[in-house]
Amino acid sequence: MTAASLSGRPARFVPLGQADFQRLEHAGYLKGLLQPFKGKGSLETWANQCMALRDELITLAQRQVLPQARAYPFNLRDVQLAQQTTGAGTTFLRWRNLDRSTMGVALWESLLDRSATPASLIDDLYAIELQRIALNMQISLTHSIARVALECANRMAQAEATYLRRVHGHVTSIPTTPKETP
Repeated sequence: MTAASLSGRPARFVPLGQADFQRLEHAGYLKGLLQPFKGKGSLETWANQCMALRDELITLAQRQVLPQARAYPFNLRDVQLAQQTTGAGTTFLRWRNLDRSTMGVALWESLLDRSATPASLIDDLYAIELQRIALNMQISLTHSIARVALECANRMAQAEATYLRRVHGHVTSIPTTPKETP
């Protein structure tokens, strides 16, 4: 963790790099969008791949971003990066004050604006914020795509049920001729 910051000082926070993302199974996710979905099963499979990718992104944030952002000297600030789990079942990175009474990017902005925040931390706090924004976008997109794919799978299941009802309805409504008795 000795990368240089924008000001030339050693960086305390090292953003995620391409190698971190290559460990994630995103190839199936990207290819999954552009395929001929023929039924609910393939959509459910793709939705599950999107959810797995979302969960891997959350794990990446928990294992690589949060530990750095909570380490010295960032842990001396009254505003820290935290995770927030939403009612929809996903987790995002948020800025929060220590007593948990306030949350949001305005806290980060005020942290940067304060003269009490050492100039040596400004570049790192900026890098953390950029990482937070990008990860939250990636988590949000994969979550939304999975949710929409599952909605489409449900619509396809309804369409199939309607189709089968119609097809089977025609089969049973075809008049049968009674067998002749001798």
